[in-house]
Amino acid sequence: MWERIKEKLGILADAAKYDVSCASSGSKRKNENKGLGNASNGICHAYTEDGRCISLLKILLTNHCIYDCAYCVSRKSNDIERAAFTVTEIVDLTIAFYRRNYIEGLFLSSGIFTNPDYTMERLVLIAKKLRTEHNFHGYIHLKTIPGASDELIRQAGLYADRLSVNVEMPTEASLRLLAPDKSREQMLKPMRYLKSAIEQNLDEKRRFSKAPQFAPAGQSTQMVIGATPETDLVILHLASQFYQRLQLRRVYYSGYVPISPDQRLPAIGTPVPMVRENRLYQADWLLRNYGFTVDELLPPESPLLDMEVDPKLAWALRNMQVFPLDVNVADPVLLQRIPGIGLQSVKKIESARRFSRLTWDHLKKMGVSVNKVRYFLTTASPEYQRKDLQPQQIRQILLSQGHSKYKPNFSPQISLF
Repeated sequence: MWERIKEKLGILADAAKYDVSCASSGSKRKNENKGLGNASNGICHAYTEDGRCISLLKILLTNHCIYDCAYCVSRKSNDIERAAFTVTEIVDLTIAFYRRNYIEGLFLSSGIFTNPDYTMERLVLIAKKLRTEHNFHGYIHLKTIPGASDELIRQAGLYADRLSVNVEMPTEASLRLLAPDKSREQMLKPMRYLKSAIEQNLDEKRRFSKAPQFAPAGQSTQMVIGATPETDLVILHLASQFYQRLQLRRVYYSGYVPISPDQRLPAIGTPVPMVRENRLYQADWLLRNYGFTVDELLPPESPLLDMEVDPKLAWALRNMQVFPLDVNVADPVLLQRIPGIGLQSVKKIESARRFSRLTWDHLKKMGVSVNKVRYFLTTASPEYQRKDLQPQQIRQILLSQGHSKYKPNFSPQISLF
């Protein structure tokens, strides 16, 4: 029996690797009554900045699917080995892996078998059993099945830390082309429900401290990029709408991986470059944390992100009339737009300049890379002052420095299980 479970694990863990939306944040589920595990910020199966690997059990309930989405390895017309876990098998695997310190949580998705409600019901049952029967307090991320009932989604939010609905394609036209069994409204309906339910729960928690949690890590989504011809401008506008209108925590970008010939898809052997994913994530970060708008990062006449330099540097080079800024008087909102200066550095600068005029030496001690910022900043000391260089010259200098941030072959390490 164990051999068959291991065989299923190999099949369904491999099938789950195409879903990259497994990072988590924002959950503060506490372990009480001597339960198992703790959910904490940052649980995911990825590499942190300091090199630590934080892992979760990332699998599908099944790779059987009633849909025939052209881009999906689990589509019904694809000739692959199929498998399905039982509810009990996934519960037992999660507990066994946690006890052996293999994982810190569970990321569970599924192909659609029978119908959306039938599939969603089993995902909810797994989370419920872990929470109520095994007192499991580790992180749980459930994929929400488009078309499932509001009641099942409500139950999922009571047991899972994060819920996500994959929007799949950047536009409705592309969805109709590659996933004719699905509709954009099927995906937006549960997103809207989750937004409302999360907001209601936050209000209840403010009024009643013992109110149950509902998806404390919020909701996220994922879209496939490169399978259809949408520009980065279109993709980021959609992501921006998700953040503003539905309060999503994250939008994930999954570069299309050619799996089998199809006249609707790019040719086999032409996968989406990893650098494009990386640039989209960098632009997404600027939208969420640095106050940039999509139109600032990508003007209509340039709808594709620069593959050689990151979006922040590209914006600065297009707007050299803003620079140089005086580090001792510049508005913090503008300081954080300087390539090479992050939010923490801005806080240090704000604090330090209240006591003395800052020099390049001060910035070095704060960890600011002078070689990056000197083209956009002046200080109280004369060395490294900005020369009269054109944007293209600055671009070439920074590229020649060879820092990985500006090289197109650099991409973040994201584990696919």
